[in-house]
Amino acid sequence: MSGSKKKSDSEKGSSSLADQMKNSMRFEEDDPRVLRLGSPVSTLRSRMSSSNTRSTSGSSASVSGRNVSSSTSSGSRKIKIVPAGNICPSGNVITGMRCKPERTVLNDNEMIPGMYGYGSIMPGGAMPKTRRASPESSGVASSSKNNPEELNTQANEIYKKGNFAEALSLYDKTIAISPGDGRFHCNRAAALMGLKRIIEAVKECEEAIRLSPTYVRAHQRLGSLLLCLGQVENAREHLFSLGQKPDQATLQKLQAVAEHISKCTDARRLEDWTTMLKEAEAATTSGADASPQLFACQAEAHLKLHQLKDAELWIYKARMYEPSATACQSKIFGMLSEAYIFFVQAQIDSTLGKFDDACTAIERAARIDPQSAEVTGKLKNMRLVGKTRTLGNEHFNSKKYAQACTAYGEGLLLDSSNSVLYYNRANCWFKLGEWENSLADSNHALLIRPHYTKALFRKAASNIKLERWADAVRDYEILRQELPNNEEVAENLSHARVELKKSRREGDGKVELVSDLEKFRAAIASGASVVHFNELSNPECMWISSFMDTLSAKYRSVIFLKVDVKQSPAIATAEKITVVPAFKLYKNGSRKVDTVTATPGFLELLIKNTFIDPI
Repeated sequence: MSGSKKKSDSEKGSSSLADQMKNSMRFEEDDPRVLRLGSPVSTLRSRMSSSNTRSTSGSSASVSGRNVSSSTSSGSRKIKIVPAGNICPSGNVITGMRCKPERTVLNDNEMIPGMYGYGSIMPGGAMPKTRRASPESSGVASSSKNNPEELNTQANEIYKKGNFAEALSLYDKTIAISPGDGRFHCNRAAALMGLKRIIEAVKECEEAIRLSPTYVRAHQRLGSLLLCLGQVENAREHLFSLGQKPDQATLQKLQAVAEHISKCTDARRLEDWTTMLKEAEAATTSGADASPQLFACQAEAHLKLHQLKDAELWIYKARMYEPSATACQSKIFGMLSEAYIFFVQAQIDSTLGKFDDACTAIERAARIDPQSAEVTGKLKNMRLVGKTRTLGNEHFNSKKYAQACTAYGEGLLLDSSNSVLYYNRANCWFKLGEWENSLADSNHALLIRPHYTKALFRKAASNIKLERWADAVRDYEILRQELPNNEEVAENLSHARVELKKSRREGDGKVELVSDLEKFRAAIASGASVVHFNELSNPECMWISSFMDTLSAKYRSVIFLKVDVKQSPAIATAEKITVVPAFKLYKNGSRKVDTVTATPGFLELLIKNTFIDPI
């Protein structure tokens, strides 16, 4: 019986799986195994409909009673009927019977109706583990993630929208997958340009050209970058490489930058620092807006014009750029561009009295460009200046002030822009009682370094020794603003003010002619002042000067000044004098009265109301 059954099933091997399943699932309406489709626990309808649509080539199954046989093209095997569905306390199942092969291999993401684990409790009480298909498992995202061309296309679209940082991130991934493709390096350079990371962009273009020497776009992009850096000749080489020619706008920019740099070079040779500054600024605004050597040019020009704060700012900007391989070969003023930046840095440090830093900077410049005569000459000079400074300090500490003066003087012959040497020598003159020389060297130090507090302190002390009270008051008032808690400054300022008032009371009653702007400001800085702006050739002005003398003799506590606007245009401009005669009354440097009307009686009334009996 068993043998005949197997033979019968084998003969059915050619029938389809769908037909056999349809036949095997026929039950009578009153069969207790039938689970009503309306039952809330039933999922048979939907699952059967999905299972009926499956087809598996080379396999078949049938159900008849409790024993079922399965035949395939390769042979046959037994199928056990196992319970599925709702479980009774006894462990048996009272609803429909489902088929389970002895050995079944399932896909991780697929469950087949009729098998354990499809909405049922598995043996041992374990619940089935299911996993959702992730985008990566579909193969679409993973393909894009590992495809450099697709990543590059995505990055290009993002770049066009102006999202340079996001595009850069994708270009980085592209290069990580395919580092030997010059296109990707060139595209990464474009994103870096958008982020204003010029030096990094240059390096990427250089890498692209190394990988693909005939890559035209990389040459054009590198040429534009080098133009931004002010490297005209290097930029020209790449812009015109491989028979190419830049667009008209780039060509005009190239010509303008080259012209301004040429004029800047001529101005530096003539030591025309104002023109050098102007041309360096023009080259920057014409297209070389990321040029560290042009920033250094502006720093040097500001330094020579005694604008130390501006010089420090521009050299800081120049030092922010790390040179690329191409930049290391560019030149300006006959020296390598990188060496020039350290050359200027050394000069600024020397002016600030940072001798060690200055020597370090110039030594680095010499290592970068040992062939530059200007660099090696400056290195030798700075070493000699350092020796004279050391010798001068030794003499000063030994109280050999005359010898110290000589040593500092030798240093100044080598470097006349060294503010510290001037200050040190001013100290020596002060110790020797040479007040005029001390004042002169202090002024030199302040001319080079306007905010040099120590030099201003020495100047103020020298003015007191010379009994130049107005100048002393002005100097100590500036120092009081910088050093509000310094007792010595406060005491000397009070003393100078008292002496200034005393000297005015004891004056000879004459009107003082002032032609220097600094002296004018010092004269009006403290106390009451009357200033007559005139032209000596004007008859009306000459008549007014006569009664100014009378008023000066009468009011000894007031200082009377006169200014010839033709001889002193700086004072006229500063005080905004447009017509003469004109009178201005000041108190402690602040203008109180401004008038062009002048009669003896009216002017005297103004003096009384403003200074003597103010309302």
